[in-house]
Amino acid sequence: MDNDKHFVTGLDIGTENVRAVIATVSKTGELAVVGYNEGKSQGMRKGIPANLNGPAESIDRMLGDAERMGGYDVRSAFVSINGSTVISTHTEGMIAVGTAEHEISGEDLDRVEDVAVTGRIPANRDVLDVIPLEYALDGQGGIKNPLGMSGSRLEMRACVVSALSPNCDNLRRATMTADVKAERLVPTVVAAAKAVLTEKQKENGVAVIDFGATTTGIAIYEEGDLQYVGVIPVGSNNITNDLAIVLAIDPDLAEEIKTRFITGDFDTEKSLAIKVGKNNERTFDRKEVEEVVKARLEEIFAEVRKKLKSAHYDQRLPEGIVLVGGGAKMRDIEIFAKQALEASVKVGTPVVLGGVADSIAKPEFATAVGLAIIAAESSELSVAPTKKSKKANKKSSSGSSPFGFIKKIFSKF
Repeated sequence: MDNDKHFVTGLDIGTENVRAVIATVSKTGELAVVGYNEGKSQGMRKGIPANLNGPAESIDRMLGDAERMGGYDVRSAFVSINGSTVISTHTEGMIAVGTAEHEISGEDLDRVEDVAVTGRIPANRDVLDVIPLEYALDGQGGIKNPLGMSGSRLEMRACVVSALSPNCDNLRRATMTADVKAERLVPTVVAAAKAVLTEKQKENGVAVIDFGATTTGIAIYEEGDLQYVGVIPVGSNNITNDLAIVLAIDPDLAEEIKTRFITGDFDTEKSLAIKVGKNNERTFDRKEVEEVVKARLEEIFAEVRKKLKSAHYDQRLPEGIVLVGGGAKMRDIEIFAKQALEASVKVGTPVVLGGVADSIAKPEFATAVGLAIIAAESSELSVAPTKKSKKANKKSSSGSSPFGFIKKIFSKF
């Protein structure tokens, strides 16, 4: 084992799938993906835990293969959080720091941040991140970092990202049930943006749309900073369910039709019949299928556009929109999105990293990769522990606590 390297893990817990990326970080800050995996998710509803055991079982089962690939026992991770309760709020704060010769310190920055948050974010919400947008010293604005500057009055404008506290607590409990500590909760779309956007895009103005299974997240960046976060409680699974209902078929067959035969340009020159199944072939009218898919896509992207308008960024993004998530795998989806949003649209893939990263250069892995990058950039890097099996780790965890046996009994109920 190379003791000069640290391990970080990104854990993306979705409603439909759960994904993990394990990476090593060298002393120079270079990341190399050493393990990854994805599996079906359980116990989640529209990005929110519906029970604790379902997500824990999914995480435990999926992490096993990723740990064996990376040779590392995951004990903590940066974890994604989703759902319509994840929102952003713009706030302001002001403090007096002393005389005009006073130099702004880190303590002053913490104080003004506390003033900007306290009383402005409801008590039933957890603050996930505070992004300073602009500082002002003695009335002079446009300052990005006032540390070391002199002044007597410090003001700050910030974008505060938060989520309902019960959802955050339940997500942390779900990961702990799987013997994984959630070091930090990061909104799914924000983590994805970390993996697919460049600094130039963030500076000029760009939006990321995370087209997930049951939710669609929007994150907007301008002048290098996050300006807006919002989540719509509808996603690509709604298209599948619509097809299943209208065509009177099971969801698996509806998903096959959606992914194999539907394209975002809705080209009417194609065959008018859709044939699926080998032993028991069935035929469907293409026009009927496309009408169902198109109606739902129009609804989803109309809601996305409403979010862009409410944030005052509709048709005001020079770098356009980047699509990620499982729904972005739909063929030519960017063509439909471009027409619906009247903006430049492209499908994003995670930034190129070392190791086996080529295998996860897919839009659905953007969040997990972004979480690993954020973990690497934080100071909370842990030295890799001795490799043990997941089962051994669980025994060790329960054995070290006098309540381990009691917890096992109650977990059955």
